[in-house]
Amino acid sequence: MMQRSDCESDVTEGVDPSSPFTSRRDFAQRTVQTLLSVSLLQHLCSGNLLAADAKNTVAKWLNQVNEVGLQAKEQKIKQVAWQTRIEDLLQNHIDLPELLKLIDFEHIEKTTKLVDSGARSLRPKFPKVAGVPDKLVFGQQIFALKKGRSVVPHGHNNMATAFMVLKGNFHGRHYDRIEDEKEHMIIKPTIDGKFGPGQASSISDEKDNVHWFKAEDEPAFIFNIHVFGLNPKSGKRTSRIYVDPFGEKLDDGLIRARLIDSKEAHKKYG
Repeated sequence: MMQRSDCESDVTEGVDPSSPFTSRRDFAQRTVQTLLSVSLLQHLCSGNLLAADAKNTVAKWLNQVNEVGLQAKEQKIKQVAWQTRIEDLLQNHIDLPELLKLIDFEHIEKTTKLVDSGARSLRPKFPKVAGVPDKLVFGQQIFALKKGRSVVPHGHNNMATAFMVLKGNFHGRHYDRIEDEKEHMIIKPTIDGKFGPGQASSISDEKDNVHWFKAEDEPAFIFNIHVFGLNPKSGKRTSRIYVDPFGEKLDDGLIRARLIDSKEAHKKYG
């Protein structure tokens, strides 16, 4: 007996035309629906489109990340929309093992020398992937940390960035940047929780602009995606702004955080 392939089906499977509960009209409608479903399945199989979709997961993901970055940079979407979309892309649209292969994480983990204060910053290069532009609108970075060390508390000017934990666990904090003063930044806590592998968060000029991640394991690694120059009229150079989040407590949960430099931030929190 000839065996049926996965792409073949009995077009009237589950339909009994002799049943007293099945009218000729119902039978005809159900048969047409079944034929259309089988036709679509056979088309996908004959063109190997199902397999191609699986093979192109990384390419599709890279293009989606690039497209949403372009939309934000061209101000076609708001920065908070970029944050929502990029967190979804990181957490739900690529499997962590696939991302680890893409950045050759095994080599990074074996060769990276951790520093005693703060985080070691690495800039992995993506391999060329068919169907993906050579020049992407976003940059990528990896931070490697010892236990107890931190990506120290800081905000950003004129950029959006997202983190995803690759390995280890972190205590992550975010703050809204409410107001800038000459020597202080008024901030408000928004996120305070644990982040494990595959979990992500993001910042922009509009939401959760200050963040701070402290490693609870060793070694611990965070993957970072960033898009610069989202507001051409801002007049602010893309940069980090270091703050001391344990500042003067104000009304409504606000904090007057003192502006500090990188050296002091790493001495106190690194």
